Amino acid sequence: MPAYKNEFGRPAHHDHEILRGKGKLGTLRVKPGGLLWKPKRQQKFYSVSLEQFEAWITNSATGAKRTGS
Repeated sequence: MPAYKNEFGRPAHHDHEILRGKGKLGTLRVKPGGLLWKPKRQQKFYSVSLEQFEAWITNSATGAKRTGS
């Protein structure tokens, strides 16, 4: 392959549409520093840092379960 002068940059975030049946619940945006959630038909995201998410998800009061893998 030839050596290229230009290259693609990495994406700053990844968006994932969360679907239920035939409808969209919202969009989950994953960034290096946090998670963002935008409900359907909304313009702005709710955001939480990774530290806040980790503290919430690992708290036994949330009812979160460990996966098998």
